[in-house]
Amino acid sequence: MQSPTSAGSESLFHHRSFVAFWLARTSSSFGFQMLSIAVGWQIYALTGRAFDLGLIGLAQFLPAVVLALPAGHVADQFDRRRVVLLGQFTELLAIAALAVLTLMHLTNELVILALIFVLSIAKTLEAPSLQSMLPALVPPSILARATAANAASMQTASMLGPALGGFLYVAGPQAVYITTGVLYLISVVMVSRLRYDHAPPPRTPATFASVFAGVKFIRNRPDVLGVISLDLFAVLLGGATALLPIFAKDILHTGPWGLGLLRGAPAVGGLLVGFWLSRRSLERNVGKIMFASVAGFGVATLVFALSEELWLSLLALFALGGFDMVSMVIRGSLVQLDTPDEMRGRVSAVNSIFINTSNQLGEFESGMLAAWLGAAPAAAVGGIGTLIVVGLWMAWFPSLRKRQRLHDPVSSS
Repeated sequence: MQSPTSAGSESLFHHRSFVAFWLARTSSSFGFQMLSIAVGWQIYALTGRAFDLGLIGLAQFLPAVVLALPAGHVADQFDRRRVVLLGQFTELLAIAALAVLTLMHLTNELVILALIFVLSIAKTLEAPSLQSMLPALVPPSILARATAANAASMQTASMLGPALGGFLYVAGPQAVYITTGVLYLISVVMVSRLRYDHAPPPRTPATFASVFAGVKFIRNRPDVLGVISLDLFAVLLGGATALLPIFAKDILHTGPWGLGLLRGAPAVGGLLVGFWLSRRSLERNVGKIMFASVAGFGVATLVFALSEELWLSLLALFALGGFDMVSMVIRGSLVQLDTPDEMRGRVSAVNSIFINTSNQLGEFESGMLAAWLGAAPAAAVGGIGTLIVVGLWMAWFPSLRKRQRLHDPVSSS
């Protein structure tokens, strides 16, 4: 990792379109985090059933899996800015409906779940277009820094958004929905002001081959396949954070305050590293840096698994979040730069399926292993497994290991 050069020292915030994009993503991310708290609390207050909380997750998961590939096809066939605007405006309408119905005392669990389902459909259809816009807003030389700046704002939203939502909920769920609606309105306005030139190719009918073209593209690009599959298996094996309540209570012997610190530590590490990366340029040895970061993630997981001291566990989780941020920025930037613009939507859709699936399966895998072996051995197995995956991927994807720069014209051709 090098000091910024004349190209790398160019300020991100001199690019007006990036500023608008960053504000849009930050506003909608804060709004979504606040919304998640309000919806869960309101439904549980109405029904008192934990099952209904599970239905919230189902209402978000189904569209994310079923519609992801068609959404990628849409992103590559239509004007991406308009697709994002349509998706966010639909989400804004769903949030407004939640606010109005809550104020009128007309809500019940089915109405809330239906509106969350609509919102999730819009979010899924919008996501590949939104993710594919960034490379057109900044030069390739600072894409990694732009990715880091966006990731840092997402981390901030995940840390502060739920707390803000809970604070506003004291005034009633409608207060959260109204505030969230304002944030989404800001996002819509910012996206509408983007200077984004995207000339989609002539439209073709959606066929099996065109919808699944992203899968074929990834399979034929060793560096892209290596990056996405590394992410998949590392997340599958590194799901120790799902076991935090067990570690807090039974191993570290702390209370809810300690659990809160443990949950926040990875986000703090990721946030600080993200801000640092947003001001630095990754100029060489990006492949080795990425593999070293994933290996660091595995080592941090192993240290956390073996720790019986709260301070050491917090330090391990802090490092885990930082290492994950470095590898995430490199992976995300490399996939975007190695993918032609006309394929970015479909490739982003496949990548999002892998990420969503691996996150949920990773938590399931950790829970099952913990039930069989205990929490600490399960987390240790995940850390060791991550290190094994890094070693195998370095051997199986030598071009990725030797990769010098994020923007490689040969790999992207």
